[in-house]
Amino acid sequence: MVTPLKLFLVAGEPSGDRLGGTLLAGLKQAGANVEPHGVGGPMMAAEGLLSIFPYEDLAVMGIAEVLPKYRHLKRRIRQTAQAVADSGAQALITIDSPDFGLRVAKLARAANPSLKTIHYVAPSVWAWRPKRATKMARVIDHVLALLPFEPPYMEAAGMTCDFVGHPVVAEPLATVDEVTAFRAAHGIGAHDKLLLVLPGSRLSEVTRLAPVFGAALRGLDARLVLPTLPHIREAVAQLTAGWRPAPILVDAQDAATKRAAFAAADGALAASGTVSLELAANAVPMVIAYDMNWLTRAIVKRAIKVDTVTLVNLVSDTRVVPEFLAENCRPGAIRPAIEALLQGTTSLATSSHGTSGQDAAMALTMERLGRGGDAPGLRAARSVLAALKP
Repeated sequence: MVTPLKLFLVAGEPSGDRLGGTLLAGLKQAGANVEPHGVGGPMMAAEGLLSIFPYEDLAVMGIAEVLPKYRHLKRRIRQTAQAVADSGAQALITIDSPDFGLRVAKLARAANPSLKTIHYVAPSVWAWRPKRATKMARVIDHVLALLPFEPPYMEAAGMTCDFVGHPVVAEPLATVDEVTAFRAAHGIGAHDKLLLVLPGSRLSEVTRLAPVFGAALRGLDARLVLPTLPHIREAVAQLTAGWRPAPILVDAQDAATKRAAFAAADGALAASGTVSLELAANAVPMVIAYDMNWLTRAIVKRAIKVDTVTLVNLVSDTRVVPEFLAENCRPGAIRPAIEALLQGTTSLATSSHGTSGQDAAMALTMERLGRGGDAPGLRAARSVLAALKP
């Protein structure tokens, strides 16, 4: 009997859970006999991981937002590092959430210097805080990068790194029948404009952005659909209770429902983050808006090195997706962009074929992220297995 490969994986939010789930599925597809341990959500659980505590405990973003939970997070860091040792894992794979994962890696590596450490999702050192890569290299051996331009940054800091593609390119798209059924189920007419509203997956994000989004959308001639997660659904319902038009809340954890909602949409107002790639995968034109705690905003503003934070803009090397960040995240600024989007006039450029700038940029983004090639989860699995060879 083949001895299983013991891996300890740590994911702290839905996007990380999705990466972890596709990685574990990819390892099975690659023929590896894996015994997973660690921290994760439902997608990793579906692949056999039993989380040592609810992964939602780690879903905190922003410098000022972390401070009230600092002691609790420190306890979770120590608990997780001890669990790595107790599991006898041959490798630790931290997935995104570097503020938590890298602290776990530091403690785990101190307890076991021979432990192989892998980080999934390269830190955006090309955007801000470039010294993070050097600091990360002290505890991480190998990096799995989602974006094609990231490996040189990691390698320059002393780590090995493979571009493995982004899992969004391999996710199934809704059929015409599924879109029709979704609209019918929610009473959305065939000619009604449908706007996706995506204020984030963390309660802290939604709490900050919901009032701004609601004010920007007040009286809009469109139906609003807001995918949300079970653990924050009640809070989201309360935060959006006064919105007019009232949003239809759907379960973002239900893959078929989320898929249909994205495919049915005529446009989206979204928080900055990975969701812009999900929208691009479904060819949904978007407006991005985001704000932070005033302290986090001040720190990030000083450190940022790029003129856009929207991944579609960055990967396609365009600036066609409108974004309203920090002090520009205001209802009065956002509203005209939403109206233009629903009228089909959001593009800042057009291609030689008359395709809107956003449409062309979204298609190029998907191509550059690996659409049409091997599934990113399988590519990540192969990279992990290669990195673990003696």
